[in-house]
Amino acid sequence: MTRIIAGGARGARLSVPGTGTRPTSDRVRESLFGALESMDALDGARVLDLYAGSGALGLEAWSRGAESVELVELSRPAATVAGRNAAVVAKALGTPTTAKVHQSAVHAFLTRTQGPFDLVFIDPPYDLANAAMTADLVALTPLLSDDAVVVIERGKRATPPDLDAAGLDLLRSKTYGDTTLWWATPAM
Repeated sequence: MTRIIAGGARGARLSVPGTGTRPTSDRVRESLFGALESMDALDGARVLDLYAGSGALGLEAWSRGAESVELVELSRPAATVAGRNAAVVAKALGTPTTAKVHQSAVHAFLTRTQGPFDLVFIDPPYDLANAAMTADLVALTPLLSDDAVVVIERGKRATPPDLDAAGLDLLRSKTYGDTTLWWATPAM
């Protein structure tokens, strides 16, 4: 079990898929969302959570004021868990759900959806090939609003994402234990 850390659904317990996912730790999520709040990146944001797993990142954003959330997860069991978690957060917020779960491969989803998105979380399996990550970033960039923030989570030993190939500028990066986060925005 994990939980929503803050916002209208604070304390709501989220289920985690049994296998095949690696939930972002509470410590990393707290730091991440503190940074996003200081950037004023949450209130009214249209959020896309790629490789969503349980949906904890996107649902945390929704709890903290995001307008809508799209959760994309290939694994059927994980997508089912993300859907149940979205219902839990909707109930805690006392609102109809504006979170949508898409059981799909990330790249396929990106080639058929429309934006714009203001905040994007990308938390793929640590063994995702760099070429696949770059292809996802290139497909994502046209779907971003002008001032969008993209947060990428990988293992600290992973090669940094190729932001230049996708037309993204690095805002910052930070390592927490075995996890590194990169924040990026569309290049101007």
